[in-house]
Amino acid sequence: MAHRIISQVVFTGARVFGRAFAEAYKQASASQKYAAAGNSANPTSANTLSSAGLTLDEACRILNVSPPKGGQSNVERVHEQFKKLFDMNDPKRGGSFYLQSKVLRARERLELEVREAAEAAEREEELRGGWKPRVYRE
Repeated sequence: MAHRIISQVVFTGARVFGRAFAEAYKQASASQKYAAAGNSANPTSANTLSSAGLTLDEACRILNVSPPKGGQSNVERVHEQFKKLFDMNDPKRGGSFYLQSKVLRARERLELEVREAAEAAEREEELRGGWKPRVYRE
């Protein structure tokens, strides 16, 4: 009698686990298809940083700075505006955590643009000048 109860518990557990696994797989598959469709429609919105979803224009408007031209931006001005707005929205002083996080994400987005432009310029320079490996000697 005990073996019958144990086998029923095992089979029921396996069935529940199997259904849950199948449902999770369906959701993951649907999520992947949705993300792929979103990436093809807007390729710039798919980055892995927390500043994802914030456009360059929005970031510039939040920090009240001009957009970087050719990858060049006034980094000092961006940091100055960031510090001012970040401190102004400190929750301990009655500010908004939401606005503070938006200011942080805006700074990250602008830094990402400048960093990507610098990397692209470095790759372009390397292609123009030829490949020169970096040799490290001890």
